[in-house]
Amino acid sequence: MPDNDKNDRRRSGPDGPSGPGIPRTRLTPWILIAFVVLALVAFNQWFSTASRQSIDLSRFYQLVDEGKITPGTKVTISATQVTGTYTADDGTQKSFVATLPGSNYDPSTTLEPKLQAKGIDYTGTQPSPWFSLLASILPLVLLMGIAYYFLFRRVGGGAANPLNMGKNKVKIYDRKEMKTTFSDVAGVDEAKEELKEIVEFLKNPKKYQRLGGRIPKGVLLLGPPGCGKTLLARAVAGEANVPFFFMSGSEFVEMFVGLGAARVRELFQQAKEKAPALVFLDEIDTIGKGRSGVMGAGFGAHDEREQTLNQLLVEMDGFDSSKGVIIMAATNRPDVLDPALVRPGRFDRQVVVDPPDLRGREEILRVHARGVALDPSDDLRTIAQRTPGFTGADLENVVNEAALLAARREKNSVTMDELEEAIDRASMGLERKSRVISDREKVRVAAHEMGHALVAHFCENLDPVHRVTIVARGTAALGLTMTRPLEDRYMATEPELRDMLAFAMGGRVAEEVVFGEVSTGAQNDLEKATQIARAMVAEYGMSDKVGPLSLGRDDPNAFWQQPKISGETAQLIDQETRRLLDEAHDKAERILKERRQLLDELRDLLLVVETIDGNDIEAYATGTKSVPDPDTARREQDERAAAAAAVASKPAPAVHARPSRAPVIPPAPPLPAD
Repeated sequence: MPDNDKNDRRRSGPDGPSGPGIPRTRLTPWILIAFVVLALVAFNQWFSTASRQSIDLSRFYQLVDEGKITPGTKVTISATQVTGTYTADDGTQKSFVATLPGSNYDPSTTLEPKLQAKGIDYTGTQPSPWFSLLASILPLVLLMGIAYYFLFRRVGGGAANPLNMGKNKVKIYDRKEMKTTFSDVAGVDEAKEELKEIVEFLKNPKKYQRLGGRIPKGVLLLGPPGCGKTLLARAVAGEANVPFFFMSGSEFVEMFVGLGAARVRELFQQAKEKAPALVFLDEIDTIGKGRSGVMGAGFGAHDEREQTLNQLLVEMDGFDSSKGVIIMAATNRPDVLDPALVRPGRFDRQVVVDPPDLRGREEILRVHARGVALDPSDDLRTIAQRTPGFTGADLENVVNEAALLAARREKNSVTMDELEEAIDRASMGLERKSRVISDREKVRVAAHEMGHALVAHFCENLDPVHRVTIVARGTAALGLTMTRPLEDRYMATEPELRDMLAFAMGGRVAEEVVFGEVSTGAQNDLEKATQIARAMVAEYGMSDKVGPLSLGRDDPNAFWQQPKISGETAQLIDQETRRLLDEAHDKAERILKERRQLLDELRDLLLVVETIDGNDIEAYATGTKSVPDPDTARREQDERAAAAAAVASKPAPAVHARPSRAPVIPPAPPLPAD
């Protein structure tokens, strides 16, 4: 993205970069001159008084009585002080200054008669009122000037300057700077197809106008954060080769009333002057929230956001899209937008930008891996399978994190190990190998995780096990059992949900089978299993006794809710939920008791190697590979680590994996895990 300096120089307007009505005078020389003058005045005042001895009025009278102020001495009387010279004890002449008691003191009553009696000449001075006024005002003016310079001018005219609040904060990128195209966007094919029509119109508007068609005035991009809404808008401007106006909704409203509406008017005026152009308003829900008359009617409040929204509605009604100006906006909260904003004639078209599916994730990974040195053995298809629900921003972070890990390990290319670890970091947190766990707890955690893994393997409706580890991650998990979805699924059947319950209960059941007791480690498993079972009964209609009812969920943020069901129905739901959990418990117990020896062997193996791959789990469970004893496993692990270190030190070409593609099928809900 271009620097802000480049953006600032392109902010156009009739009054230049400083905005309308803002003078461009430079006050620094005048402040310097005022500072020098004040310094000279202060220095002169200090120098003139520093050589004088300050005495009180009684001491002055004493000097007069003692004859140390002779008749030939000149004494000057002003409104506030008496100055002159006197003869010191050593015979030298010294200057003095005596301060008069106050403004109400009258020298003619006591001071002047005493001087006249001694024959001392004196004169009176009256200071100029202009000088007094200047002396009192000049320091204040100088302080205000210094404050203005250091607080406002030195910050570069940014947000701290109240005069700059009227400046429009829109960022304008000209045609040469818009390098983003649709080739840089992946995983949102439907959204790209919808927006290609906008590109065609910006390139050739007469193609649509000759048949009487009207291009949409506005396009609203809807989707969760990180799905590529801003990237799509930049790609549209880059493909159409038009200027790109970017502004966030929060930049319209500030402390001054009417400022947001003025910025809206200026934004549309600038866009019309540079037509054809694309205006993109990010996070439009900041100013586009639904209006309510409660505050205004009941309390007389003035909502600046509502005024800004009203001006936006007026501007969108007033401009003609045939002039070549298209408005695009993005939000992840479409439910809060004002209905007047999204009606036809304003934002005519709404484009949904969803998280990518399996094929989309693979394409996004390839886009972000263009500048990364990948190992030839890397399988981006597997990485895409391991990241259901990840957005484009999440996948970009995974690739970048993997590259950083490879550089930290001084490798010549990014391998699957770094990609897998980057996924684990993004989804489950950092490894906490420094956490000290007792041997007794380690054995229990290993049995718990192996219970999950074996139940997942022997339940036919679950995804295959990807990895089992007893290395702590994040803030709570002491171990993890990860599965790898082979396809995207958007619904789940009753058998699949029942197997999910058995999978969730597998860890607790393993503790019962091995140790004859349970621990608190299964708390999260029980919580997720209870949620699934209750949803099956109360929402999905998967209970014969309750029947096909969908009672919904209570809003946890609601202050008070009226019960939606009777007490008898609630009791029946609890009974059916318990029945489903008991059946899942029995299924997991049957699987593990029938394979008790395998459970013990894999538990001991996991204690040694700490992490077992899903392919090895499958080989051990099917009998195609025997479970090694702990000593052999430890020796093989050391040999593999040494071999991997040797391979990593050799240079490898940067190529991209091109695995075969499989058909995309909807994903299932996430499986519970510790």
